[in-house]
Amino acid sequence: MLLAIDFLSRFWTDMIARTDGPMTFRFFLQPTMALITALIDGRRDARAGKPPYAWLMAHSSAHDRLVSWREGVTATMRILLLGVVMDLIYQIRTFGGFKYPLEAFVLAVVLGLVPYVILRGPFNRLFRRLLGTPP
Repeated sequence: MLLAIDFLSRFWTDMIARTDGPMTFRFFLQPTMALITALIDGRRDARAGKPPYAWLMAHSSAHDRLVSWREGVTATMRILLLGVVMDLIYQIRTFGGFKYPLEAFVLAVVLGLVPYVILRGPFNRLFRRLLGTPP
């Protein structure tokens, strides 16, 4: 239990420190790339008549959910890899080595995958209205 508390304490301290220092542009770059990817995929979903992404993830069968999850991870894989590489560079410059790989992965997911999942459905709805596609 104490190990988990130490991890979370260090994790949040490091996250706050990362917003002010080297490599801060990643806090804009990764979400922007996720936004662009969600825009493209939301438009594709609207043209195909698919339901919004998060709704599909929550209300579909296990197989459809797995297919949708793979599709989302595949779409954001470059963003996630870019995030891990940028965090690797940050950790080498700041800590002298790649000491916290779990932090790198979590931060890449928070900055890359989460915005994608949140934005893909609203873009789908927006393009359905613009294209006149029924829900």
